[in-house]
Amino acid sequence: MEEKIKIGISRCLLGDKVRYDGGHQWDRYLTDTLGKYLSFVPVCPEVECGLGVPREPMRLEGDPNDPKLVTLRSRVDYTERMKAWARARTAELAREGLCGFIFKSGSPSSGMERVKIYGPKGSPARSGVGLFARAFMDRFPLLPVEDEGRLHDPELRENFIERIFALKRWREEVGKEGDMKALVRFHTRHKYQILSHSRLHYEQMGRLTAQSERMPLKKRLETYQDLLLAALRIKATPKRHADVLMHMMGFFKKDLSPSEKAEWLDCIADYKGGLIPLIVPITLLKHYVRKYDQLYLKDQTYLEPHPLELKLRNHC
Repeated sequence: MEEKIKIGISRCLLGDKVRYDGGHQWDRYLTDTLGKYLSFVPVCPEVECGLGVPREPMRLEGDPNDPKLVTLRSRVDYTERMKAWARARTAELAREGLCGFIFKSGSPSSGMERVKIYGPKGSPARSGVGLFARAFMDRFPLLPVEDEGRLHDPELRENFIERIFALKRWREEVGKEGDMKALVRFHTRHKYQILSHSRLHYEQMGRLTAQSERMPLKKRLETYQDLLLAALRIKATPKRHADVLMHMMGFFKKDLSPSEKAEWLDCIADYKGGLIPLIVPITLLKHYVRKYDQLYLKDQTYLEPHPLELKLRNHC
């Protein structure tokens, strides 16, 4: 059985009763659907830094760039305690080999964006980041992160899962101990997947695969990984997908019959027009790849960058 992808996660999302009120925020999509492919490393900042369950609720106050973490009634300031714990915990997580993290939305410790910060007049602004989430993202700036709320958005969900699967493949196929041959093969297999996000990044990454580029191998691999994660974070738009699909169909210009070409062009037009989901032209393309035994395209990760069972390309 293929090894699961290791992902950090806010512990309450797994159903553990660790929230301030003794409850949980169990997200069954994460555990029951993604859990088939992911291995979770649970983290609860409040419990792990010594606060009990249940506990007095807390909130962020003051400067959005450097807020204080304060209890609501007793006004105890836990800022430095949480920051010290977060520094130590992120150092531990660096040894876990995580491919990403799923945070609890809105949490003063774990919210990755739009966390309420209360000003001197008591009115909140959704401009904050939880203290642990900030420490984690500062330590791992390119690692894929999301919160469970944003993962309800089909496009954000697909992008996050695409990135963690790509990072897993990178570590397995190249990683720290890779060589130039492995790097070139990875780049070749991921050509159209990367192009669907950013041609600029693809060209920069391509230069790193050239033997003429003077750079130590370790630095070359580190730079390539950073560019890979930065590229895949860019939204793959319908236009970019359509451009990639048309490019890939160029491999069949001598094979397709007039009716097949017409069917393909209609399919692309319907996709760009928002009438059909991406999975439709992808399925048709995969049919042509099998029918005409196009070996180069068979190896392209773009055709299936994540498990088909997740149905991530089924939305318009």
